Amino acid sequence: MHKTTRVLIVDDSPSMRRLIRMGIEPDPRIEVVAEAGSAREAREAVNRHAPDVMTLDVTMPGMDGLEFLRRLMRTRPMPVLMLSSSMGKGSEEAVRALSLGAVECLEKPRFGSVGRLYEQLADTLVLAAKAQVRGRRRLPVMPGLRQPGGWQEKTVIAGASTGGIEALGALLSAFPRDCPPTLITQHMPAQFLASFADRLNRSCAPDIRLARDGTSLREGRVLIAPGGETHLELSADGGHVVLRRGPKMTGHRPSVDALFRSALPQAPQIVCILLTGMGSDGAQGMLALKRAGAFCIVQDEASSVVYGMPRVAHELGAAHVSLPLSDIATRVLDEISLKSEVRA
Repeated sequence: MHKTTRVLIVDDSPSMRRLIRMGIEPDPRIEVVAEAGSAREAREAVNRHAPDVMTLDVTMPGMDGLEFLRRLMRTRPMPVLMLSSSMGKGSEEAVRALSLGAVECLEKPRFGSVGRLYEQLADTLVLAAKAQVRGRRRLPVMPGLRQPGGWQEKTVIAGASTGGIEALGALLSAFPRDCPPTLITQHMPAQFLASFADRLNRSCAPDIRLARDGTSLREGRVLIAPGGETHLELSADGGHVVLRRGPKMTGHRPSVDALFRSALPQAPQIVCILLTGMGSDGAQGMLALKRAGAFCIVQDEASSVVYGMPRVAHELGAAHVSLPLSDIATRVLDEISLKSEVRA
C-alpha cells in the first residue's frame, strides 16, 4: 500500500475545519492527523503529530498565519498550503506567503464551489507533501559586472513553477544592475504576478517588471510573463517581447515551453534556465534550444523544492549542467563573460 499523506488543518473556524476535513478525508491518499484553531495549537500539533503537510489560514486569533508561517519556516520547515479567503484577491498576502515558503495558495470556497475546491485540494496536498522545503536563505546582491562590449547581445530566459518565488528571488538577487536582458515565465495566477514583480523590483538590483506586448529588451531589464490569457514569447529578431494569446501549452498559460520555443531563432544567443517546479513544462523546449545552440542550465535536485521540471529536462539530456540554486547566477554571468573573452 502507498503511504498516505498526513495532513494538519489549521483554521480558526471550527466549521471551516470540519468542511475541509469532510472534503479531503474521503480521498484514500489523505489522512487528517489533527486540527488546530490558532498558531499555538498548530505548533503543538506539528510537534506531536509530525504531519507531512499543513493547510493554513491567514486570519487567526493572536498570531496570524503569515507570521506563524515565517516562524515555522525558520525553525521547522515543512510543506504548507495557504487556504484563505484573501488568496483570491491578488493581494500582497498571497505573494508574501509564497515568498515565505508556502508551496501553494488557494482561496477558500464560496457557496456553490466547495466540491470543485476539494477535488483540487486533495491533489494539491498530495503533491505539496513531496516538496523539499528548507529554511530561507538570501543570496547577496552582486556589484555590476561588465565585460567589454556588454553582454555580447546575449539574452537569459528562465522558467519556474512550485518553489519558484524563492528560487527567482535568489537568482535575481545575485544579478547585477546591468544584467543581461532576462525573460521569465513563472507559473502563478495572473492576479498575483504584479505584486510578485513589484516585490522583486524592490529587493533586487535590476529593473524588474511585468512584460507588456512589444516591450524592448535591454541591459538591466528583467521582464516577467503577466499570465492570464497570454504566453510570454521572444520576437523572432530577439529585440522585444510578444504576448501571444492562445490555449495552454504543456498544461500551463503562461507556459515555459512557449517562451523557450519562441527563442529558437536566437538560440546561439540564449542562456536558458529551468528552475524548481512540478510537471514537465519547459523540458522539451530546453531540449530544442540546446540542439539549436543555446547554453542550458537546470537547478539540481538537492536545492529544488520540487524536482519535477528540471528532472525531466535533465533526463532528456536537455541541460549542459545541473547546478545548485546558489551557483546558477554566477554560472550564467561567467558563461556570458567567457563567450565574450573568446570573441574578444
